[in-house]
Amino acid sequence: MSDVIIVGGGLAGVAAAYALSRRGVTDVTVYERGSVGGGGTVKSSGVVRCHYGVRSLAAMAAKSLTTFENAEEIFGQDIGFRQTGYVVGVGEQNVEALRASLADQRSVGVPTSEVGHDVVRELWPAANLEDFAAFGYEPRGGYGDAYSTAQAFSAAARAAGVQLKQSTRVARLLVNGGRAVGVELADGTKAFADTVVVAAGPWSVALLAEHGLDLPITVHREAIVLIEPGRDLGAVPVLSDLVSLQYVRPETGGQILVGNSDLAVLEPADPDRYANAADEAFLEVAVARMLHRFPGLPDAAVASTYAGCYDVTPDFNPVISRTPIDGLIAAAGFSGHGFKISPAVGELVADLVVDGGSRDALVPERDFRFERFAEGDLLISRHPYAGAGQLR
Repeated sequence: MSDVIIVGGGLAGVAAAYALSRRGVTDVTVYERGSVGGGGTVKSSGVVRCHYGVRSLAAMAAKSLTTFENAEEIFGQDIGFRQTGYVVGVGEQNVEALRASLADQRSVGVPTSEVGHDVVRELWPAANLEDFAAFGYEPRGGYGDAYSTAQAFSAAARAAGVQLKQSTRVARLLVNGGRAVGVELADGTKAFADTVVVAAGPWSVALLAEHGLDLPITVHREAIVLIEPGRDLGAVPVLSDLVSLQYVRPETGGQILVGNSDLAVLEPADPDRYANAADEAFLEVAVARMLHRFPGLPDAAVASTYAGCYDVTPDFNPVISRTPIDGLIAAAGFSGHGFKISPAVGELVADLVVDGGSRDALVPERDFRFERFAEGDLLISRHPYAGAGQLR
């Protein structure tokens, strides 16, 4: 019997295991259906930013940034974090939302400010900036490697005594008398614990549904395009383009990673079976956006594409919460935000297990509670951007 069982060895699960070990809870077993970080984690585009219109998310990202910046000291290894800076650009209709959002972010400790076209032109000389009306800039932002980060959390947790069982699928949760008591594995083996944490991304839905818990997640397939820029770009920052609705970041080896910021229409998918490449229609839109935004890269060419899945909730924000079943905690529905807040996610899960609530006043557990969807009290941005929904 374990103190805690964690279902899912993706980034959320191993971050929680690590955080629990830091709180002195080491009798923890993590069950992963495949390999650590081999599901949604490995497909993450890895952007690190604190730019959120939801204050608690901004606070979580700011807290997590400290872990990324000090990863080699904490984990004894490079997790792939590159502090290139992060720029967000908006059109005229979103200037006031940008300024209000930046003020909110600063109030929770995010180092961010509004900058002019001249500053961004120096940062991204190949970019066309004419249709941007204003910019926000986080010099401590950048990008990282979600898979490497998951491996680092996992190794540190195991060194502290956490058990990690890979290629071990949890078939169902065990509940007795209204309380979670463990899990049943695919081979019929039963494992028992005082607390069960379900952090299995989109696979969390079916596990919870068997016990009457409706976790409203849509699995959304999203493609990524890798571009050969045709020349050395130097040290360019991540650019969140909320005019063309794309984000662009440098990639290891000199390529550019291009992602989509327009999730007005979701593309439902089976997380076990989906096309691992951009289709022709997506590629056509992505290339058109790139050509508009980067006329200074006339020799750029598509190098490759791939696709991954988001586990999207109705408000595009995660559930990190105790559930109506005693001893059962859910951490899922990260909607594309999971990597950049993962250290803080682990800490919040550990707080819920050990203390029953968050120890951080800037990250109230109420914001991420399971019941908010049924209550109609969604966690939404205070300063949403026209066209970009709840993504920022």
